[in-house]
Amino acid sequence: MTDDELRRAVLDANLDTVRHGLVISTFGNASGIDRDAGRILIKPSGVAYDRLTPADMVPCDLDGRSLDNRLRPSSDLATHAVLYRAFADIGGVVHTHSTYATIMAQSHRPIPCLGTTHADYFHGTIPVTRDLTAEEIAQDYVGNTGAVIVETFADLDPLAMPAVLVAGHGPFTWGRTPAEAVHNALILEQVAKMAWHAMVLNPDPQPISQALLDRHFLRKHGAQATYGQDG
Repeated sequence: MTDDELRRAVLDANLDTVRHGLVISTFGNASGIDRDAGRILIKPSGVAYDRLTPADMVPCDLDGRSLDNRLRPSSDLATHAVLYRAFADIGGVVHTHSTYATIMAQSHRPIPCLGTTHADYFHGTIPVTRDLTAEEIAQDYVGNTGAVIVETFADLDPLAMPAVLVAGHGPFTWGRTPAEAVHNALILEQVAKMAWHAMVLNPDPQPISQALLDRHFLRKHGAQATYGQDG
C-alpha cells in the first residue's frame, strides 16, 4: 500500500466510525501502519471529522513520536504504538467510546460468547483489562493503557480476539487493515448490545458450547474457512 493509499484508508476508517455511529464529537481515533517503513498514520487530535483530509493523517514512528509538526497526533497515539509493536500481524487500530461496549468496560464486565453472532468474529469471551494503578496512570497513562492490553493478551491470539475493553475507559479493536479494525469495532458494539440486553432478561446467561463457538468462528477464519467466495 502506498503512502497515499494508506492515508486514504486511515481517513476512511476514521470517517466510518462516525458513519456507523460508533463515535460522536471527537471521541475516537483510527490508525494504520506501513510495516515496511515502520510508520503509523493516525487521526490528528481534536480535529472535527468533517474537516479531515488524507493529508491531515499524522505520520508517527513505532515509538509514538510524531514525524510531522503540522498537526498533533491523537492523544491515544502511544496506546496504538504499543499495540503495533506487540501484535505483529495487525495493520489497523480503532478506539471508540461506543455506548454498549463502553458500558461493559465501565462495568468491568467481560462479554461472554452468548450466541453465534459473537462467535462469528470473536473466539471466546471478549476480555476486560485490569485497572491501571495510580503509578501507571501518573507515569505514562496512554502508553500503559497499551501495556495493560498486551498484558491481558498474554495467552490470547489477537487475530482470534480482535477486541478488548479497557476497564473504566472503553473499547479498542484491531485488524489486518484499518477497514477491518472498524468492522470489528462495529461488530463489537453489536454483540455488547446483545449481551447487555440478554443480561437484563437473564442475569446469569450461559455461554454457548465450545463446539458451537468453534464451528462458527472457524467457518469464517483460518485454513478451513468456508464462508464467502474464493478470490
